[in-house]
Amino acid sequence: MPKFFYKIKINSVKFTGAVFIMLFLVSYKPPVQKPEPIALQPQVLPIVPKEFYIAKVVDERAEKTAVAWLFPLSNSKQKPTLQAIDLKGGAQLAIQDFIFQSLPRDKKLRPIVVRVKECKATETIAAPGKIEGKVAAALAFDLMDGTGDNIHLTDYRLDTKYVRPEDNQPVNIVEPALRQSFISALTYFNTWINSQANDNPKLAREVKVSIKDYHEKPEGDTIYYSVNRPLNWNDFQEKAPNSKYAATVFPSLGFDEKSEIKNGVIKIQLSMKIYVPKSACWVKDNDRTNYTLNHEQRHFDIVAIVGKRFEQKIKAMKLPVANCDGPINYEFYESFREMNHLQDQYDAETRHGINTAEQERWNKRIDDDLIALGVKKANS
Repeated sequence: MPKFFYKIKINSVKFTGAVFIMLFLVSYKPPVQKPEPIALQPQVLPIVPKEFYIAKVVDERAEKTAVAWLFPLSNSKQKPTLQAIDLKGGAQLAIQDFIFQSLPRDKKLRPIVVRVKECKATETIAAPGKIEGKVAAALAFDLMDGTGDNIHLTDYRLDTKYVRPEDNQPVNIVEPALRQSFISALTYFNTWINSQANDNPKLAREVKVSIKDYHEKPEGDTIYYSVNRPLNWNDFQEKAPNSKYAATVFPSLGFDEKSEIKNGVIKIQLSMKIYVPKSACWVKDNDRTNYTLNHEQRHFDIVAIVGKRFEQKIKAMKLPVANCDGPINYEFYESFREMNHLQDQYDAETRHGINTAEQERWNKRIDDDLIALGVKKANS
């Protein structure tokens, strides 16, 4: 009886061990090997930039986990599965290092930012034993203007397709395709900027402004300011209304602007308009005196003073290439506000000319300003 029991027990142990070994062998799968990242190989490009250098690369892709989704090299009969593979060091640094090592960087030239909008390689099974791939690259090129608001210049996109046997290494095709996409983009941009450098306002290196007074010959309804052409009573052509005032003029200021770009320089010419429309001026018949005419002339002089101050501000400014009209328009509107403020102040303090002492003080103040600004000569 003990012998029989011992024998059964041994057999049971052996049987159980055999089952365990079988299950282990059936369930075992070799670990999936993590793919190596793609290393872009730098190369000397057949271009030497004369207008730009690449300052930095910015990654703006929507999907940043990888750049390629490829089927691994396989000789088995199992259905292959896609593997996500990134560039070595990450896309932004890898692309930037590739460009920095492949393209000369003369920092005396225009600094350019490359924005990577898309950089992607994907594969699909085209047929038994055949893999079809697509490589897509989209880049944007911006000019750094030093203010933090870069100026967009142009875009580039390239789509490439390939077919390979499933037993070929996909990285050997994808790396050269990605590399060629960046080479083609840089070559395109070099050609583009060379053709645009002298005539595209976005690429201008500086802004030059010239200002002159606007004149009209022969004179029409509008009188343009000149110290040699003061107001006279014949200029007051509007019928006088029922008003407590003796006379009224409506002087104002404006400018015409012409611009051109030549050899990378934006040239702006402003024609200043300090003017009074005759058809808006009126005087009562009993108030046509030299004193009243002087009061109205001083309104015109005040606008001339403001206009000259505006000119001085613009001439002293270093206008930005990206938005040269912005500061000009801003200073103009500020000058317009100054003009209205001075006109109101002048009438308030002189009580529209009734206060003769204040009128005399304003006469001197205005003459001093006109002389200081070079509008008129002393003792003239």
